[in-house]
Amino acid sequence: MPTLLLADDDEALCQLLSEYLELDGYTCDCVHRGDAVAAQLQNKHYDLLILDIMLPGLQGLDVLKQLRQAGTNLPIIMLTARGDDMDRILGLELGADDYLPKPCNPRELSARIRAVLRRGSARPGEEQTPQRFGPFSLDTKRRRLSCRNDDIKLTAREFDLLCALLEKPNEVLSKEALSERVLQRPLEPFDRSLDMHVSHLRKKLVDYSQEEYITTIRGIGYCLNTQGDNE
Repeated sequence: MPTLLLADDDEALCQLLSEYLELDGYTCDCVHRGDAVAAQLQNKHYDLLILDIMLPGLQGLDVLKQLRQAGTNLPIIMLTARGDDMDRILGLELGADDYLPKPCNPRELSARIRAVLRRGSARPGEEQTPQRFGPFSLDTKRRRLSCRNDDIKLTAREFDLLCALLEKPNEVLSKEALSERVLQRPLEPFDRSLDMHVSHLRKKLVDYSQEEYITTIRGIGYCLNTQGDNE
């Protein structure tokens, strides 16, 4: 049973969402201040954090930034004010896995949680040899990306995105297909979530290899270029 932490200062909303999520098979704890999140995460293991942007004590974006800078890859879904595109963009840039505008539908939140928590697990008899490209090694069973024995911290979305791109190396994958596969939802007009995840993943690969592995095909999608690998 996945354990969730919900950080929102609206106690009535927390109770409503918690009751629904518990009926849907989750265990849910709540905190109502941003400066209480880190301590709660240290005291107990959580599988996912639902984090409101507007929190007393410490703003949600600051909480997100601190967690990512500390190296945690805990899946995080941001709750943002409806229509506030800047908050959503900042959240994705700082490493959020997904976002949902408030007021949110509990059923949609539960669906987003399932999508973020879904892991690419190995099927019986499936080959488990790590996949390699350039200096990188991708272990899908352990959900681990490494470069020359250094582990690279990826969010759940970034890892799923890399897996999708590596399944068809040197081929262009459309944004529509990647959105369905990685975000578990159709691509919507003006939705830059996928682009943000690609940007973060690309930067991490460049930081370790000094090479561009992900190519943007303008107006179409993305391609993971592994041609010419010598390592």
